[in-house]
Amino acid sequence: MNGYLEYLSSVRRYSPRTLEIYRGVLEEYSEFLKLPPGSPIGREELGVQSVRAYEVFLLDSKKNDARTVNLHLSVLSGYCKYLVRRGELDTNPLRLVSRPKQGKRLPEFFREEDMEAYFRSTAGVPEYGSYEDKLSRMVISLLYGTGIRRSELISLDRNSIDWHRKTLRVRGKGDKTREIPLTDTLCEEISLYLQSLDSLKEGKDPGSEPLLQTKGGARLYPMLVERIVRSELSSGTRITSRKSPHVLRHTLATELMGNGADMNAIKELLGHSSLAATQVYTHNSIERLKSVYNNAHPRAKNGGKNGNQD
Repeated sequence: MNGYLEYLSSVRRYSPRTLEIYRGVLEEYSEFLKLPPGSPIGREELGVQSVRAYEVFLLDSKKNDARTVNLHLSVLSGYCKYLVRRGELDTNPLRLVSRPKQGKRLPEFFREEDMEAYFRSTAGVPEYGSYEDKLSRMVISLLYGTGIRRSELISLDRNSIDWHRKTLRVRGKGDKTREIPLTDTLCEEISLYLQSLDSLKEGKDPGSEPLLQTKGGARLYPMLVERIVRSELSSGTRITSRKSPHVLRHTLATELMGNGADMNAIKELLGHSSLAATQVYTHNSIERLKSVYNNAHPRAKNGGKNGNQD
């Protein structure tokens, strides 16, 4: 198992978060089989009947939903493919295991007016707020303005910004790099934030330091970003849905799709590997169109009955 995780880390370049998920699934499967801690999961443990029994255990005993069960089966399938390539398995047994069907889950997103309310309520922060306030708004502005992932936000350095071209260089999944355009407003806010950061550095050369830092100069970490997003979007707005960096990413994508942006352009912006991941936002656009229709169309408002004829 450790060899497989090392392969995912060094060859496939999976993120630490993804590696933890894979490790957790493999350890849970090992516990299900009652293997001694540290024992390898090999040919004998990966029979079709064992995997099917594990699927039933996840669904019936643990009450996991279909999405979670499919994640576990996908991790086991990837591990089996790895063993097949190494000659330790003849075939992938997961090919004979049916997967539970899962309903389509549309990405959550915030309403445009709610995000506008947030930025109005913090309008003076870039110029006059404390460093902590400026950092918090900067986190929201970058996530919402660029659609980058939490991990991508944390990995940004000061030299990730090309001020002349007004672009942001982002290192995404698989260590792939992409450029994202920055609006004039966002560039100005980043500049104000950096002025505030430099005032804490007492004239030290910033070099390639992290773009976003705590007051003590440390790079941000995942849970801190989560806390900032929850705190910032809990005050001054009417947002009641889940508050997370990923929902801000979904919000930008949904707004771009709703405003007629090209799907391939959105794919490149978000760093998706295929259009299939981007196409889900078309469903959100349709749902929003249905909502507008039901609220505005005269026949929809009166249940489809004919209105008064003048």
